[in-house]
Amino acid sequence: MGSNKPEGLWKRAFRGLAGDRDQEDAEVLKDFAQDCGARSITGCHDRELVTLYGTLRTITFSPRGGVPALEGELYDGTGTVKLIWLGRRKIGGIHAGSELIASGRIGVVDGDRVMFNPRYELRPQAAHG
Repeated sequence: MGSNKPEGLWKRAFRGLAGDRDQEDAEVLKDFAQDCGARSITGCHDRELVTLYGTLRTITFSPRGGVPALEGELYDGTGTVKLIWLGRRKIGGIHAGSELIASGRIGVVDGDRVMFNPRYELRPQAAHG
């Protein structure tokens, strides 16, 4: 009898709204990517030279073989790619939530898409607010 508690209904409703918001954000990112001539991450192949557009979900400092490395996960609404700047501990303007255009050669390492030392252009945060 207690399976239809009000808080259960609220949780389900919120999950639905959050899912709708995530889908809406993904669609906006895909539209902006197309507008600036960027490829979709899921459409990229190993060793291909590409331009991508998306939002950095995370930024971490992860030394690789004793070399400083700044890593970011770029999401474009279709998938993710790990951007790795070797020799860097931080880059001005690069933080979680930053929107950018990244260009370089995409690779696959341990099943994950990666791009080492991409060229990038920061985009205004309020572009689709």
